[in-house]
This record gives sequence, C-alpha cells and structure tokens, in this order.
Amino acid sequence: MSQSNVDVSEIHWLMDMFQTVDVGLVVLSADYRIQVWNGFMENHSGLTPRQVRDRYLFDLFSEIDEDWLRRKCDPVILLKNRAFTIWEQRPYIFKFRNYRPITGSAEYMYQNSTIFPLTDTMGKVTHLCLIIYDVTDVAVSRIELESMNGQLRTLSKTDFLTSLNNRGCWEEALINEYKRIKRSGHHSTLLMCDIDHFKRVNDTYGHAAGDAVIQQVATAVKKNLRSTDVAGRYGGEEFAVLLLDTTVDQAMFFAERLRKNVEAIAVEYNQQILRVTVSIGVAEYHSQMGEYRDWIEAADKALYQSKAAGRNCITKAE
Repeated sequence: MSQSNVDVSEIHWLMDMFQTVDVGLVVLSADYRIQVWNGFMENHSGLTPRQVRDRYLFDLFSEIDEDWLRRKCDPVILLKNRAFTIWEQRPYIFKFRNYRPITGSAEYMYQNSTIFPLTDTMGKVTHLCLIIYDVTDVAVSRIELESMNGQLRTLSKTDFLTSLNNRGCWEEALINEYKRIKRSGHHSTLLMCDIDHFKRVNDTYGHAAGDAVIQQVATAVKKNLRSTDVAGRYGGEEFAVLLLDTTVDQAMFFAERLRKNVEAIAVEYNQQILRVTVSIGVAEYHSQMGEYRDWIEAADKALYQSKAAGRNCITKAE
C-alpha cells in the first residue's frame, strides 16, 4: 500500500471516529462562528454541519450566556490555556433535551466541557475547540442523593405525626435562643400548651382518634406562627412554642388566639365530632434563669396552674 493510500485511510478513520465518538466536538473561529460540528452535536441539536457552518454561535443558540462563555474563552485565546466548565456551576452550555431512559427525570442534558486553543503553523490561536461531555447520569445521581440527604435531615428534626419540630430539634432552638438573649438582653417568651382531658379522648375513642386530635391542634399551632417562631411537639399531647423577640404581654395575645382556634376545632372521627380545648402556660425569659431548663420549668408551672384553674385558659408565669 502506498504512503498516500495510508494517509487517506488514516484520515478516513479519524473522520469516522470524529463523527461517532460519544462526546460533542465543536470548532469555533476566533469570532465565534461554527466551523466544525460532529455527529453528537448533530444528533442532539437536530442541526446538520451544513446548517451551522459559519453561523454565529450566539445567534444560533440564544440560550447560551454570551458574556459568560466569552469570559471562559477569551483567556484560552490570549493565554493559550485550557478552560473547563462543570455542571455544578452551570448545568449546560447547549440546551439539549435528555433522552436517556435511566436518567429520564432530567429534562435537559447536564454537561461538562473542555475548551482548548487551536493554533496555525505560526503558533497563533485561530480557533477554539469545545468538547461537550454528557454527564446527566452523574448529575442526576448526585442531585437525588443530595435531595435524599436533605429529606433525611428534615425527618431527623421533624415529629412524624404533626410535622412540627421534634423535641430534640425544638429544644436545641431553645438553647440557642437562651444563649442569645442572655447576651443581648432581648425579650423572648416560651409557651407550653397541653390538650385538656386528652386521656379521655384516647380511652373513649381510641388512639387513632387521639392522633387526629393532636394533628388538628398542631395545625392550629402552625397557623398562628410567624416566620421567626419555633414550635415543636414536646411530648404526647404537649406542645411548645418559642416566640422570639416577643414580650410576655405580646405572647398573651398569641396564646389567646391559639386557645380560641383550638376551641373552635371540630374533629370528625367515625361519624362523630370531637371537640377539645387547651391549657397554656406563658413564661418570658428573665436574667435569674440560670439555665434554659429553668425557662421550661417556669412555662410548665404556669401550664399546670391553668390546669388547676379549670383548663381552657392561659396563665402567665410569675
């Protein structure tokens, strides 16, 4: 075989690989006009090399952020260095739809890319080559894992029945607030709230009915919260609400509104209407509280005074 035949065969092989390789290959002129467009790019864009030849990249693909890509490419031309983009920073350069069945949850193809300079015989950079990698499988797996971890973190802090903070999470928030106002001298108030005669509900109608009542009371608590307040299930039928930057007098308005909301609840269970009330104890932080547990104890003591006073009422800690 002659040398010319060998050269032609090698060129044929190279062109065949160029068209069939499972990455996108794009060559741009220095003024960002498309010169080369391989099979991967044609398959995912629906545009043939003839259709894109000499077209201005940013006119053809308006989804590309021109300023961003130029900031990536200009140093490649000036310094003759490679540049890289990753999907975590920007999901894609070319907005191609995702057609992979395994990662069908992704609407678009996530992409990494490498950008490197192409020089002429004099060493001057005349073109840019972009290699586009489809990393949808990796991206979707990472996103799903992070989502699951986020859900697990949420579940570890959430009471399953009420979707309020569980005791550990709520108590941690109380500790942090105790430390904060101990330094700042601000006002914050703690409410302890207990469903009246709850054992009677469980004994008469069963624990499922009791759970329904707890959920409805929790909904009333959430309905009255501000974005800065922290509420949690303290245990059984008892709830705790931490009202940040709130005086005891302001907290009494919150407590009364909550008491009325619960009193108006009608829980339908097995074609019966169940009604309940709550007793509430209210305690504002004061400097004589040596530890955060003293704050809980003050609110709890006020709560039991409400119970002793006939229930369905509010008591302010002394």
